[in-house]
Order: sequence, then C-alpha cells, then structure tokens
Amino acid sequence: MRTLRIAMAQMNPTVGDLTGNIYRIRTWLRDAKRAKADLVVFPELAITGYPPEDLLLKSQFVADTLRALNEITRAVRGLVAVVGYVGQEDQNDSHSSSSSIGSSRRQTLFNAAALIVDGKLVGSYKKWYLPNYGVFDESRYFHPGRRIPLFLINGTTIGVNICEDIWLPEGPTRVQAAAGAEVIVNINASPFHVGKSRLREQMLATRARENGVIVTYTNMVGGQDELVFDGSSLILDQSGNVVARGHAFREELLVADLNVNAVSRGRMTYGRKAALTGRAVSAVDHLVVNGTAINKKKRTRIVPEIAEPLDGIEEVYRALVLAVKDYVQKNGFTRAVIGLSGGIDSAVTAAIAVDALGAKYVLGVFMPSQYTSHESEEDVVELVRCLGIDLNTIPITPTFEVYRKSLAPSFVDCSEDATEENLQARIRGNMLMAVSNKFGHLVLATGNKSEMSVGYSTLYGDMAGGFSAIKDVPKTMVYGLARFRNELGPSPVIPKRILDRPPTAELRPNQKDEDSLPPYTVLDPILRAYVEEDRSLDEIVEAGFDRATVSRVVRMVDSSEFKRRQAPIGVKITHRAFGKDRRMPITNGYRIEQL
Repeated sequence: MRTLRIAMAQMNPTVGDLTGNIYRIRTWLRDAKRAKADLVVFPELAITGYPPEDLLLKSQFVADTLRALNEITRAVRGLVAVVGYVGQEDQNDSHSSSSSIGSSRRQTLFNAAALIVDGKLVGSYKKWYLPNYGVFDESRYFHPGRRIPLFLINGTTIGVNICEDIWLPEGPTRVQAAAGAEVIVNINASPFHVGKSRLREQMLATRARENGVIVTYTNMVGGQDELVFDGSSLILDQSGNVVARGHAFREELLVADLNVNAVSRGRMTYGRKAALTGRAVSAVDHLVVNGTAINKKKRTRIVPEIAEPLDGIEEVYRALVLAVKDYVQKNGFTRAVIGLSGGIDSAVTAAIAVDALGAKYVLGVFMPSQYTSHESEEDVVELVRCLGIDLNTIPITPTFEVYRKSLAPSFVDCSEDATEENLQARIRGNMLMAVSNKFGHLVLATGNKSEMSVGYSTLYGDMAGGFSAIKDVPKTMVYGLARFRNELGPSPVIPKRILDRPPTAELRPNQKDEDSLPPYTVLDPILRAYVEEDRSLDEIVEAGFDRATVSRVVRMVDSSEFKRRQAPIGVKITHRAFGKDRRMPITNGYRIEQL
C-alpha cells in the first residue's frame, strides 16, 4: 500500500516572537522526525504568528522573518516540511506586480507556504484568495499568488494551499486535483467562533469528495488579542470521511498514515472530476522533491485519533479560558485582578481566570457601597472560597461621600440620577486600576455583550480594564457558561443564588437590570438580529418582536458606539463581535428607523 505519513503541528505561536516561534517549530520538527513522518506541516504564518498586522509595514521585521525562515530551513533534516511564512516578491518573477500596500519602496509581500527538504527551500506556494472582511485585512498587506506548484514527494503528488483558498469550489484545490494532486495540504490560521468548526468540516468534506483527494487541514491554536484559534485540525479521505481530528484549544502533533493508493483506485474507477482550462494549465508548476527515504518496514502503522468535537457551550468556555491565558501570559502579566460584585458576570469571569491562570494568580476585590446587599457579600465570600482565590474588601462609601461633597456646589438644586450611580462605578474602576498599578496585575473587565451593545455600562467605571473575557458573550449565554462550569465538578464553584437572583447593578435601592432594559431573553435575540445579522427593524419585528421594543434597543445600540470604542478588547466568540468585526462610525447620523 502506498502511504504518506504526515505530521500536522497544531502550534500556538506568538505574533512577532520570531525567536520563540523558531524554537517551537524546531521542537515540532524533532517530534515529527521521531514519529518517522515523511512530511510535517505547520500553520499559516507560523513564523510570524497570525495576524502580524502592521508589523508587516516594518522592513526590518520582514527582513527578520526571512532570516527566521533560513534558520528553520537549516533545521529541517530527514523529512519534508511545509511552513507558513511571509514571502517577498522575487524580482525575477514576471507574475508579480506593484505592492498592495501602496509604496514603491516596499517590496510586495505574500502570505506563503515554504516547502523545505533537507536544509533547502525547494519551492513555495503563495496564497491566492486574501480575505478582507470581518477580522481580516490581508489585502492591506499581501499580494495574491498566481502560480500553483505541485510537489511530487516520494511518489505522492501534493498540492499545498492556504486557508481561504480551499473555501472556494473553483479555487486552487480544484486546479491542483485536476492536475494530478492526490493530497491537498491546507495550512490555516482560522479564528474561532461558535459553530465554525462544524461548518469548516462540512466544507472540507465537500472539497475532498468533489475533487477525489485526501484533504489535510492544519490549523493554528491559541489566543491573539481578541482572536482565539481552536486548532481542531482535520484529515479527510477522498470520500469526505474524517480519518483524523485534532483536539480543540490545545497544542498537539497529529500524525497519520494517508492511504494514497485509495485515491489512485478511485480515479481509475471514476476518473477525474474536472478538466483544466488553458489558463489553469499555464499556472501549474510541477516540482519533483526527493524527500529523505524512510525505511517504512521499520515503522508501525499509525491509526490517528479522532477527537470528539465539543458542543456549543463547552467550546465557548474552552475558547475563553485559552484566550485569557494567552493574553495574560503573552503580554508579560502574571496575575489578574477582578472586581467581584456578587453577580453572574464577575463570577463567570473569575472562574474563567482561575481555569486559565490558576487560583493563586487571581485576586478578587469586593467593593461594597451602601446599596450592596448582604446577599451579595455572602455570595462573594462563597465564590472566592469555592474558587480558592484571595479576596480584598475595599468599601467605597467613604470615597463616594467625599465625591458627593466635592460636587455639591456644582450640583445645587439637582436631584440624584445616573450621575451618582456612575460615580460609584468609577470609584470601583479607580480602585481596581490602583491595585493594578501597585502590583502589576491585569484588570479583567466583566461586562457582557448585551450590556456593551446597549451602553448599559459606565465609561472609566465597570468598563475599566485591560482585557474583557466575556465582552462577546450575551447575557443569556453567561448563565449557560456558569451552569457548564458548575457541572465540571467535583463541586459547583458558582453559588446557586448568583444563578437564581435577578441581575442588578446595586447602584441604587432595589435596582434591577430590567428597570432599564428589556428582559435578556428578549434583548439578546434582538441584538443578535441587529448587531450580528444586520437585519432591518422591519425584519426583526416580523420575527415576532414588539416594534417599540426593537426601536428602543436599536437606538441604544446606535448611540453607544462611542463607549464601545473605548472599551477594553475582548474575546471574539460569536459570528460578529464588536471591534474589528463591526467597524461603525462613532459620529453617525444614520438611523434605520428614519426612512
């Protein structure tokens, strides 16, 4: 049986940490060689991390990435490697044109995959389709490739392509398969959002089936600012069946023996499914690579693991934990501090932080006022006991009274309103930032997506912080995360009363969130339709919602953009998050109900 042993390095690089990324790649190279792999594959832009953003505008950085590629090339011995890197324009390449970043003094850059054999860079593939939507800005930096190399490695014809290239039915995969590719090696930095892994798997199965090829999908893992990459690398046979699946949200080397003979038999039976056009034929380059011969008689056949996919709420929780861990550690922090109120949002944030960093690296701060209930205090004490974290208690009533006295001459004949409520939130924000300054802890903000959407938050108050774990988590999902975490065992960590009590900011007597907002079971679906799906007011009303409620929610969303722009970044877990995903102007006179 003709087989190809592939090792897929589901690695967690750090953007810009070229030295660290080289070390990680070299470590995976050693592991792949020990596994007697013919081919080892690394994710998209593995050398730089993804996305490198405007680092790519620094000529020194680009030069350093090429030096890093040279160092990795020298380290590849005894096998073939595919490594994602930043390619530069070959001055002799007639297919290249001017730089996509608009300066004649800058070289044209490519999102590329290097093919390395025994210390030599023998070929490369340059990404054809550059995403420029949602969180992606690749057209800002890269120029699209126009060649499609095919590599014959130890008797197996391989086509390499990158991420977006495989999503299009008429893209490079079709050309490569029609030109004879038996295995497609697709490298990725595909960010997570809820449900994406299942959609991705369905697409890859279709691509494998319609082209009669084995598809290998190597994905990055780890947190990078507001993005988190889930890994979940895949291998699908020529019939679209999953033969290997990597774990979600963890580094690993996925090793498998590919049955290449089965592809050949299928083509002899059914023929190739597509013919090449003249233009496609002219784009294909054939390259024979003499990979290092491995004595296959001495290696035992590997049956790869097919990890179980995670369900919706578990994959969200795992994404948040990894994102918090990587943001804290990759940015040089050691501890996190969280303002604990006795509410569900701060409790879930604290649980995520403990699972990400460890209990001894998380500090809770309880800041009661005259409006804080005895139940809230009891729940905070129980929460920190269950989580095993330290707690500081800093009453804010004395500070609040000083503020009110200082402001009294300016507020003569003014009744109390949201101003005094926001003062309390801002005092708490100041306290947390003081702890952060004094001890170097990172403040984790605790606001959820529902609140951020409608502006139910205080600038420089509860919005203060360096990172927001649940910024893209709707309030109704926050409760789901709390229940999931409590079921992990061995015993619940979030007190039952926190789950059962009506949400309240406790900034005035007997305050409840529903005094200011529709019930979250009504609010969240409206926000999903308007913010994530861009539905019109009439479309949302036709879905069964009260017109006055929808109009009110839409107005709140539109008028709160200035707040959101000043909020800390947070983890993207929905199809469309605030930030890079949704770039609305702050000064904006358009209202959907005006026409």
